[in-house]
Amino acid sequence: MKILVINAGSSSLKYQLFDMEKETVLAKGNCQKIGIKGSFITHKYGSNSTKIEMELKNHNEAMQKVLSLLTSGEFGVIKSLNEISAVGHRVLHGGEIYKDSVLVTDEVMKNLELLKPLGPLHMPANISGIVACQKILPSAPQVAVFDTAFHANMPKEAFLYAIPYEAYEDWRIRRYGFHGTSHKFVSGEAAKLLGKDLKDAKIITVHLGNGSSFAAVSGGHSIDTSMGFTPLEGLIMGTRSGDVDASVVSFIAEKLDLRGDEIAQYFNKKCGAFGISGVSSDMMDINEASENGNERAKLVVPMMAHRIKKYIGAYAALLNGVDAIVFTGGIGENQADLRELSLSNMEYLGVEFDEEKNNNLPRGTVEEISKPNSRVKVFRIPTDEELVIARDTLNLIK
Repeated sequence: MKILVINAGSSSLKYQLFDMEKETVLAKGNCQKIGIKGSFITHKYGSNSTKIEMELKNHNEAMQKVLSLLTSGEFGVIKSLNEISAVGHRVLHGGEIYKDSVLVTDEVMKNLELLKPLGPLHMPANISGIVACQKILPSAPQVAVFDTAFHANMPKEAFLYAIPYEAYEDWRIRRYGFHGTSHKFVSGEAAKLLGKDLKDAKIITVHLGNGSSFAAVSGGHSIDTSMGFTPLEGLIMGTRSGDVDASVVSFIAEKLDLRGDEIAQYFNKKCGAFGISGVSSDMMDINEASENGNERAKLVVPMMAHRIKKYIGAYAALLNGVDAIVFTGGIGENQADLRELSLSNMEYLGVEFDEEKNNNLPRGTVEEISKPNSRVKVFRIPTDEELVIARDTLNLIK
């Protein structure tokens, strides 16, 4: 059975086609700059790849081209679109309506429209991706897999903010959390490495990328997470500030004479590693600047590690102990010095970190980076959010 996974952004459309018999990827790619001059598609099929520059006016055109590539004689991996059994879509927000993945129906589409205000940057694109697939693959079931679903069963004491309760009742202002498919995948893989049933494991998952978040996973569920009402809260990220005193927001807004949407852009686009370093939001650029003596760039990794260490301590307390700490995401998988700084001086918690192994990890592999006798295991596990979406899709259509 073949499942197509779609992750639609405002000007992009990522895709992967899975053969679920062995959970292998037959083809994958990305349509970029949709609706913008200079649009193109990168397409990988088997051991081959190609880049095609072409005008992509909207998501519908992009989807048509993707399906054409998948079935073409030169770049294709299937003979007919009828081989695609279903399509799984990454959807940012399920709000309080959806706590699990769902088959897309007319009612679901109406609810996704209602959820747009909770994800104004992502939800319109997610909906466009679903609509495009419904038009081109009308007989294939569509499944919505929500970034927020893994965190949907957090207790009230974890998801409520200490603001007037009416703000939650009237506007549903609360902690939602994101990166749910990533936290779900790596916590499951960590439980396997521990030789435990996920329901019996206490795991802290650390997803570090341009967007970063923590999750405290107990009994197979997220009981707390660092991102909040939006993905702005929590850790220091590429361009997002993470945790900050709310009074700083109003103070800067007044100083710079910024409106509400403008101050939101300030903290989402001009802060984080970019704001600290003044160089870039990309860790490769920041590392290079740091090695060349840029003092502001040198601050980024220690500041990020300090915040990570605080969250590890807090989540270990919430879990009443921890079996494993998992690093994932582009930065979590590849930034050795950040992992080391984050886990140094944690012997009290039961972490015996293997610095030598940490500094010599091959790329893209699952690795234990704690010493054999460490009471708390530390893993580096590459995430696979698309596989989670494909699995959920398969389970629903069955």
